[in-house]
Parts: sequence; C-alpha cells; structure tokens
Amino acid sequence: MNEEKKQKSRNLIFDIMVAIVIVLFSVAISPKSLQNDTFYTIKIGEYIAQNGISNLTQDEFSWHELPYTYPHWLYDLGIYWIYHFFGQAGIYVSTMIFTAILGWVIYLLSSKFSSNKVMSSIITILAMYIFKPYLAARAQLVTFILFALEVYFIESFLQKHKKRYAVYLILIPLLITNLHCAVFPFYFVLFLPYIVEYLWITFLDWNVDYKIIGFLLKGIIKLPVKQSVKENCEKRLNNIPKAIAQKSEKREKRRKNPYKIKVAKNSAAKWLIVIALIAALTGFINPTGLGAYTYTYKTYQGNTTDSINEHLPVTLIESKEFLCALCLFLAILVFTDTKIRLADLFMLGGLVTLSLMSRRQISMFIIFCTPILVRLISDMIEKYDQKTFQKIFRLMSSVLLSIVIILLFSIGMLNELKKMKKNNVEYVDVATYPVEASTWILENLDVANMKIYNEYNYGSYLLFRGIPVFIDSRCDLYSPEFNARKDIFSDALNIAGIAMDYHNAFETYGVTHVISYSNSKLVMLLKEDKAYEKLYEDDYFAIFKRLNANEK
Repeated sequence: MNEEKKQKSRNLIFDIMVAIVIVLFSVAISPKSLQNDTFYTIKIGEYIAQNGISNLTQDEFSWHELPYTYPHWLYDLGIYWIYHFFGQAGIYVSTMIFTAILGWVIYLLSSKFSSNKVMSSIITILAMYIFKPYLAARAQLVTFILFALEVYFIESFLQKHKKRYAVYLILIPLLITNLHCAVFPFYFVLFLPYIVEYLWITFLDWNVDYKIIGFLLKGIIKLPVKQSVKENCEKRLNNIPKAIAQKSEKREKRRKNPYKIKVAKNSAAKWLIVIALIAALTGFINPTGLGAYTYTYKTYQGNTTDSINEHLPVTLIESKEFLCALCLFLAILVFTDTKIRLADLFMLGGLVTLSLMSRRQISMFIIFCTPILVRLISDMIEKYDQKTFQKIFRLMSSVLLSIVIILLFSIGMLNELKKMKKNNVEYVDVATYPVEASTWILENLDVANMKIYNEYNYGSYLLFRGIPVFIDSRCDLYSPEFNARKDIFSDALNIAGIAMDYHNAFETYGVTHVISYSNSKLVMLLKEDKAYEKLYEDDYFAIFKRLNANEK
C-alpha cells in the first residue's frame, strides 16, 4: 500500500513538472508577430460584436460586395474580445495559452497510449518543437486542441465504456462547426481508423467464406443432380461447423500472438458509428447555414489550394522532420519485432497520405502520430530494457530533479524572449504589412469612395485598419465557388505577378488606387506609366492613383 501511495505521489510530481515545462516551452516557441489571418479575425469579431449573428450572409470588408458565410464566427468573436480588453499583447498571450493546452492534451493522449511517462513527455516536447510553424492566432489552433481531445475521448470510451465520453464526442463537433466549420469533415476522418478496425474484425469473425460455401452447397443439394454429388455436398456441409471452429481457434491464437499487427475486437466500437451519425447533425447548429457540410467541398473544387503554400503537396526533401518521422516509424516496424495496433496502422497510413497531399496536414500527423510513436517506442523498450526507464522516472519524479528541469526550461524560455527583444520582433512586422502606408491612406484618401487594389499577403491588415480591400487572406470569399461571380483570387495573383494586363483588369474592376510592395514588379511598371500618379512611398510600400478613374 505504501508503494502504491509512493507511485501516485511520483506520478503527481512528474505530471506537475511536465505541465510547467510545457507552459514554459509554449512561451518560448509561440510567435509574437501576428499572422495575416489574425487581422481579419479581429475585424470580423468586432463586426459580429456590434451587429450580432442574426444576418451573417454578406461580406462587409472588401469593396466587391460579395456574399460571405463567416466560417469561424465564434473564434473571431472570441479573439476580438481578447484584443478589445488586452490588445495585441493579449492575443500573443492567448497563443501561448492555446499552445500550452495543446501540448498538455498531446501529453495526456500519449500517456493514455503508453504508461511510459518519460517517453511521453520527451516526445511531446519534441513534437511541440516540430509543430512550431503551425502556431499562430488562427482558428486552427483551437480546433487542433478539439481534435486531440476527440481522439482522447474515443480512446477513453473504448477503454472504459462510459457514456460521458460519448456526450463529449457529440459536443466537440458542435464547437467545431461554430469555431471553424471548414475542418468539420476532419472530425469524422478521425473516427475511421476505429470504425474500420471494428468492421474489418467483425467481417472476419463472420466467416463469410464458409457461409458462402454453405449457401452454394445447399443450392446444389436442391438441384436435380446425382445422389453421390448430393451426399458429397451434405458431407462437406456437415464439416463446415468444425472447419469454422478450427479457423476461429487459429485466428484467436494469431490475435494473442500476432506477427506485426495487433487485432482486438472491442464491442464498444460499434457505438462509435452511432455517435458519429449523431455528431453529423451538429453541423446544422450554427448561424451561417450549411457551411459545415459544403465549405471543404467547395474549397477543393476551386483553384485556391493550388496557389496557397500550405495546401500544396509535400516535397519530402524539403520537409526533413516529416521525412525523419517516416523513417523512424519504418525502422521500428521493419527492423524490430514491435507490433502495431490495427487502428494505429490505419491512422498512421491515413495521415501520411493526407500529409503527402497537403503540407498543411503535417500538423495533424504530428498531433496524432506522436502518441502512436510513443506506444511503439515504449513497447520496444519494455521488451529490451524496462528497468532503465523505471529508474529514470523515479529520478525525474523527485522534487529536486523536477525543480532542476523546470529551472533549465525557464532559462531556455528567458533566452528565447531575450532573442526576440534583441531582434526587435514586434506584434506587426512593418516590412510585411503596410503600417505607415495605412495611416497615410486613412489621413489623406477618401476610403469610403475609393477602390484600392492590394495583394493577397497584406490585405487583411488593410481590412484591420478599416480600409476596404480588393482581396485578403479569406481566399474562399474571392473564388467563384463561393461568390458565384468572378475569380477575384486568380485575378489578384495574376495582376501581382504581371501575368495579365493590369490596365484592363483595373478598368474592369474600377480600381482607383493601387498599393504594392516598393520593390514589386507592379510598382516598377506603374512608376513608368503616365496613367498613374505616385502618391506615397516608404521603405516597403508604394501607393499610386489611377488617373481619370472615377471614384464611386
């Protein structure tokens, strides 16, 4: 009993230490500079706070007057209130908090997959470091947490068969459809490994091959055939139950001692199908229509995914961390006798496929393959050297060593913060976003009546400052699949890349002013074009007026 209390005490100390380390590490890796999407998120949240959610069907921020569905209205509203009360620093801190929560959930999920807490903590910190490029004040950061919780509750439901986990699994998609409806379909993708595993095992246990043979034999017996044939069929038919029993016995032996893939039938898995069907109805419970069901389909019908970096296919040589992870999985599965659970194999295979198709999905690979990797490495360690990690755990769960580890991570965190201060990292990068140029526009131009052309990468900042835009990073809004009008997205990219005649494009859209990077090809041409007058230029941006254009 004393040993049991000691173990609980060690677990508690270790978990507290890991929680503090994750918080410190989150502070160190969270980006201070705000991301493009964050700017429009704040502005949309402000609009919703002032106007409510009763009529979220029209875009109010570009001058094209387009229909819009506000796919993450609830997240936008939450970020606006954080900004309203705490400013840009509040958003920075919120990113740290969400990052820490995500890290903690990954650790909990890894600990559920394996009892090796040391390995769970080490690989979780490593995963968070690799995850750094995906950290930003965007709706995805919150839905990452919800997806991780989803898998945690699925695993808990299958282990404990408690109804409360089913309730949680129905509430999560309700949050997702209002926080970020574009990723709503992925919620059901995470059910597939468990459901397919259950259906596959059930199919095998049905012994369909013998049932088909039995059906055919019964049919032959009823036919006008020779008596000897009938007797032979009846003999085979009578032997089927024995053959099925022998086959089932062999199957059970293989399951108890599998070669590579562990298979175990869990009767609770069938209820996941029911939960998923009920959860599918939660997509209707939002104020923006059927976006949860149509948004992803429309996105992949258009061409925006071909032009945005995060949607492009992965080039393995450029994604070294992803390539190393794949090699590690292959090395463990091929060169050791470590066995993988069938559901984990489906999850791993599916996420690798999605990641190869779109580099954005590497974020999902990191989150959900981290626990699988922890399980595989822990199983391998238990086979070859179980005592060493038990000793390491006892050391790391001592108060003294826990304090030392926390101090080391504190020093690392402070060092990262000093680096940011030394490099003059600001909340808004003036080289990327037109901070001074926006101020000049607001002070010198009639923003209510002008139609300014801007590029995709900084449109959200103009929108944030209250300047109606040609385009911003809400790429869906500017594609014909969503607005049923023009392909504004493609036109914006082609104008910036001088892949189309900007004279005709600006005439067609009625553009009155142009803003672009000072060193862009477009600015170089406009400086030589007598139909345009340069109004403003700083180190990063230039503004032109299109002469003889009618401001409306």
